[in-house]
Amino acid sequence: MSVPVSPSAEAAVAPSPPRPRAPMSLVILATLAVAFTLWAAQDVVLPILLAMFFALVGNPILRTLQKIWIPRFLGAVLVLGVGLSGAAALGVQLVGPAMEWAQEAPQQLRKVARQVQNLTKPVQQANQAAENFARVAGGEGSRRVQIVRTQLDDPYKVLTRAPRLAASVLAVVLLTLFFMIYGQSLQKHAIALFPSRQQQRFTTDILRSIEREVSRYVLTITVINTLVGLVFSGILLLLGISLQEALLWGTVAALLNFAPYVGPLIGVALMLLMGFVEFSDPFKALLPAACYLALHTIEGQVVTPIVLGRQMAISPLILILALMVFGWLWGMIGLLLAVPLLVCIKLVLARLDGTQGWAKLLE
Repeated sequence: MSVPVSPSAEAAVAPSPPRPRAPMSLVILATLAVAFTLWAAQDVVLPILLAMFFALVGNPILRTLQKIWIPRFLGAVLVLGVGLSGAAALGVQLVGPAMEWAQEAPQQLRKVARQVQNLTKPVQQANQAAENFARVAGGEGSRRVQIVRTQLDDPYKVLTRAPRLAASVLAVVLLTLFFMIYGQSLQKHAIALFPSRQQQRFTTDILRSIEREVSRYVLTITVINTLVGLVFSGILLLLGISLQEALLWGTVAALLNFAPYVGPLIGVALMLLMGFVEFSDPFKALLPAACYLALHTIEGQVVTPIVLGRQMAISPLILILALMVFGWLWGMIGLLLAVPLLVCIKLVLARLDGTQGWAKLLE
C-alpha cells in the first residue's frame, strides 16, 4: 500500500538542480571587460585603492588608540596628521637634493656615458672596423643620411597636470580619513543587506580576516621597508655621501622595495648611476649598488619570511605575472598595490568553498 506524498515534501526531498556554468568564452570576455574598465577608470579607482591601502595601515593603530579610550574620529585625525606631518618634513628635506639631481641629471648622464664609452672603447673600435670591412666588401661607399627629430616639452602640459595631481592627492587624503572613521559602519550596513544570518556571519568572518591579515601585512612591510631605507641611508653616510642625499636615496630604496623584483632591479640601476656620479674610482662607484643588493637580499630572503611566515607566501611566477598586469593597468601605483591585492585575493579564495585549490595555486 503506497502512502501519498505531498508536493511540498517532494520539493523538500528533491535535490536542487545544479547551477549552470558560464561558457569559457563569456568568462574571458567578462575578464577583459573588467580589465578595460579598471584601466579606463583609473583616475577614480586609484585614489580609492590608495586610500584603502593607507586606511589598512592605520587600522591597527586606531584599534590600539581605542583601547586607551581615544575616540575613533580623534584617533583617525591624529594618525593622519602625524603621517602627513612626517611626509611633509621628509619632503622638505628631500626637495633640495631631488631638484639638484633633476637639474644636473643630463650633465651627469653625459659624464657617466663618457666613462662607460671609455671602458667599452676597444669593443666599439673592433665593431667599427668590422663594419667598415663589411661595407667595403659589399661595395657600399657612402653612408645613409639619418634624420633626427627632436620634440620640445610643452610647458602648458605641466601646468594642466598640476591641478589634477593636487586634486588626486587631496582626494586620497580625504578618502583615507573617511575610510578610517566610517569604514566599520559602512561594512556593517553592507553586510546587513544579505538575506540570511549565516551569509552575514560568513561575510563578516571573511572581511575581518582580510582586514586583520592585510593590515598586518601592509603595516609589517611598511616598517620593514622603512628600516631598509634608514639602514641604506646610514651606509651611504659611511661611504661619504651627504645627509640629505643619503636620505633621498634611502627613501627611494624604501619606496622601490614595495614592488618585489621590479623595484630592486630599478634600484640597482639607480644606485649604479648614483655611484658613478658621486665617485671617480670605479671600485668605489660600485659600492652603493653592491650594498643595496646585499641589503635587499638579506631583507627578502631572511627578515621578511621570518616575520610574515608562510601564510603570506606568494608564488614568484604568480607575483611576476601580477606585477606585469597591474603595472600595465596603473603604472607605478599598480606595482605598489599588486602584492596587497594578491594577498586579498588569496585570503578570499582560501575561505570560499571549492576555491581552496586556487588559493594553493597562488602559493
